[in-house]
Amino acid sequence: MLFHQNTYVDRRARLRTLVGNGLIVLIGNNDSPFNYPSNTYKFRQDSSFLYFCGQHRDGLALAIDCESGVETLIGNDIDIDDIIWTGPVPSMHDMAAESGIGQTAPMSELARLIQTAKVAGRKVHFLPPYRHDTMIQLMDLTGIHPSQQREAASMELIKAVIALRNIKTEEEIAELERAALIGYEMHTAAMRLAVRPGMTEAYIGGVLDGIAASHGSHVSFQSIVSMHGEVLHGYPSPKVLESGRLLLVDAGAETREHYCSDHTRTTPISGRYTSRQRDIYDIVVDAHDLALRHAKPGVRYMDVHLAVCRLITERLKALGLMKGDTDEAVAAGAHALFLPHGLGHAMGMDVHDMEGLGQSNVGYDEETQPSAQFGLASLRFGRRLEVGHVVTDEPGIYFIPDLIDLWRSKGTNKEFLNFDLIETYKDFGGIRIEDDLLITADGCRFIGEKRIPYHAQDVEAFLQENAEA
Repeated sequence: MLFHQNTYVDRRARLRTLVGNGLIVLIGNNDSPFNYPSNTYKFRQDSSFLYFCGQHRDGLALAIDCESGVETLIGNDIDIDDIIWTGPVPSMHDMAAESGIGQTAPMSELARLIQTAKVAGRKVHFLPPYRHDTMIQLMDLTGIHPSQQREAASMELIKAVIALRNIKTEEEIAELERAALIGYEMHTAAMRLAVRPGMTEAYIGGVLDGIAASHGSHVSFQSIVSMHGEVLHGYPSPKVLESGRLLLVDAGAETREHYCSDHTRTTPISGRYTSRQRDIYDIVVDAHDLALRHAKPGVRYMDVHLAVCRLITERLKALGLMKGDTDEAVAAGAHALFLPHGLGHAMGMDVHDMEGLGQSNVGYDEETQPSAQFGLASLRFGRRLEVGHVVTDEPGIYFIPDLIDLWRSKGTNKEFLNFDLIETYKDFGGIRIEDDLLITADGCRFIGEKRIPYHAQDVEAFLQENAEA
């Protein structure tokens, strides 16, 4: 358990107050078999369960009675057969005491607690499940079929969890800083390897996984390592890196407590950007740095995203790739040919923090609603920023051949796009630069004591130093 017991006691008390009534049930994760029951993936606790309990063991659940305040940690003590293979673990009683939870019960008791609440006409609050074993467990406990569980999940509980987890405390920020330090090690290693002859995408991806694991961590998502930066989720292939091309690496780490980092860098494999690459790269750098100037409490992140879109449009017009009135082009979504995703998403214990609770619930509110427009629809966080929010800042410019062909054939936004010149960029790939932003009282700052180089001159200097080493 990372934080002091009082942290978890306070979180549960605030959760109980926000939900107001009924029985809250939070189900932890179980081991997930890799190919047979006893050969499992590395265990990863459910983030919301961990947030309120601080316990990493599999096979647990938490029940909170909102009216009485009674809290019960539910699960079974392990037996001697398990101890032989895994060693001793804390007892249910000891885990409950560590977390400040008043009582324990075996897993068989959870069904009775839920049934008693239902008979009394009390609401049973649960979060939408994302693992199939949890869906089956919930069906057994509540009778609700997995296909109906997301709709039946408690909106009161969803909103309460989001309200608490969206605002990061100082102790959480310190943990995010630790994740960023691992991310720094991962990305600088990838940059060094990118300029080595004969290196492959897959090898670099494996090194990133190994660095995260060496810190007792996971990668926070499957690492994206690709010379095809225009493929937004380009996972590593066995391809040998080719001089003259760009390598896009989007990767991050989780700490043991599941606080995440998420960074992207785009490195010239030859060690220097070509003039054409530099033209596009500098636009992305300036868009990335614009967010640092604009993001602050009270500002909608959607408006920061749109400011980035206007900057990109203006600069692409200067290169002859776009044309027409900038505001009209952005309103029409013409820039989304080059930036088909949003500026960022919430960050925290999940790399897309709480996205399983619904993107519109986490990143939007009654004032700011998601757009249906291509590109803007993929902005995962658009609401007004508050002190303690953590969001990613990840602008990019991509030349996606299939998308270019589709828009050209349909004449989509042709009044704003110079398709003849765009055609000559179909072999370019894509560029993205990403860091994690903490919203502070007077603005924002990047998370991470060590800055992964990203300004073009700094990247080239770093590569030159390491090429000579």
